[in-house]
Parts: sequence; C-alpha cells; structure tokens
Amino acid sequence: MNLLEITNLNKSYGKKVILKDISLQCKTGEIIGVFGRNRTGKSTLLKLIFGAIKADSIQIKINSKTIAQKAIIPSKQIAYLPQDTFLPKEKTVREIIPLFFPNADEQDKIFYAPKISSFEKIKVGKLSQGQLRYFELLIIGNLNHPFMMLDEPFSMIEPLYKEIIKKLLFKLKETKGIILTDHYYNDVLEITHRNFIIKDAQKIEMRFKNDLIKYEYLNSKA
Repeated sequence: MNLLEITNLNKSYGKKVILKDISLQCKTGEIIGVFGRNRTGKSTLLKLIFGAIKADSIQIKINSKTIAQKAIIPSKQIAYLPQDTFLPKEKTVREIIPLFFPNADEQDKIFYAPKISSFEKIKVGKLSQGQLRYFELLIIGNLNHPFMMLDEPFSMIEPLYKEIIKKLLFKLKETKGIILTDHYYNDVLEITHRNFIIKDAQKIEMRFKNDLIKYEYLNSKA
C-alpha cells in the first residue's frame, strides 16, 4: 500500500486566499472526491499536488518520505488528468499509444481494453468527449504512478462512457490512490470512498450527500 500525505498547503493570488492550511491523505484503494463551486480552488488543489503550479507552502510525503514540490513531476509518483486534452489532435489513437508505451505488452493493455478497437483508427481531434476522456484515463492509469489527480473526468461525457470510466477507476484503485473533482456530483459520489468540500478556502469533510446543500454547493431544490 502507498500513502500520500499533504499538509500545510496554502495558495494565494495577491490578496485573494485560494486555499488555506489544507491537509489530506490518500492511500492505495481510495477514491477521494473534491467538491466546490467554480473558482473555489478545486483544480488549483490538484495542480498544486501534481506540481504544475507552485504553492505558497506545501509539505508532500509519499510513504513517509518528504518530496520537494519541484521534484514531484520528475519523481513520477503522481499522474494528472487536466480538463483540456494533453494528446495531439492530429494523431490517431493507434499512433499515440506507442508514444507512451514503447513496450509491446504495455501497449496491449491499451489496445485490448474495452471499446478501444472501435475507435483506434480515429484521430484524437475527431473522438467524442467520452471516447477521448476514456482513452486519456487509460493512458495515465497504465503509467506506474501510484497516485492520480483527475480534473473533471465525467464532464460532458455520454452515459455509455461514464459507466466504462467508472469501471476503469474501480479497477485502477486496486493499485492506486485517486483524487478527483467534478461537478457531476452523483457520478462522483457513486465511486468515492471519502469526499470533502472547499468553501472559503477551507477544506470541509463531507459525511452525507446533504452536506452539498448545507455548505452551499447545491441549492435546496437540487
């Protein structure tokens, strides 16, 4: 089992405090959901943990070993799925797979994954949103990183691929810890083990679905 520990995470832009004294843990076998209204810092949190942006302060430990933030990306301990695709749009699915997995056995895990054969000859720029998100998740999920940060894996996804993605995440959590954020809260709650809300730069643990109303992420009519 691997354990990711984040403490003393702080981020401000000028006088605006985005995240204040955030602490969290994620271990192998867990999927953790992050909720919050737009511009509350959900995506920023994932980027800070991944190392894409610099924190004002942060302590990161993996299996009790402290890792400097600038060393997170080179350490290949945390994978990150951004909102916008990271794949070249003019290449086909079949052309992209060897770019990430030079080994034939590793390539086969992608080529023979459910549904891939139905769109392997299509260029990335022509994929549906569901096909694209699923393909991206297959790629980063088959890297050796023990932790994954996922920014809106369900956003604008057709129902068929939502279910395929959920099954994939359940399988990936057997060997990884996963933290994700998405406004499709029912889909998130269906697969997560723990959840929290970011409100007024603070992290609030969720115990019940109604906490989404209590802490004003949803209105009472939702």
